[in-house]
Amino acid sequence: MSEQENIDVRVLTVDVGAFPGAGHAVLYANGAVPQLDTVQLDSAHGGEFTHAEAQLSKYRAHMDWWHAKSLDPKASQDLIHSIARQL
Repeated sequence: MSEQENIDVRVLTVDVGAFPGAGHAVLYANGAVPQLDTVQLDSAHGGEFTHAEAQLSKYRAHMDWWHAKSLDPKASQDLIHSIARQL
């Protein structure tokens, strides 16, 4: 899937340490109209959706941080392939 033009997979390596949003899966769905953005959080209690601007702003800041600290898509692919070969 990461080889598709519209998908970027980025790896946060363990040397980054603790990070915003650690501990649960986050899906940030965005598009051409930012007011329609939605965040899905997965937790032990099930999925939760948020689309309030204050919450979206928080998750946009998280995503900016994750983007700055993660490997670029090519390096992420290379790391994933390297780990898969070792299995």
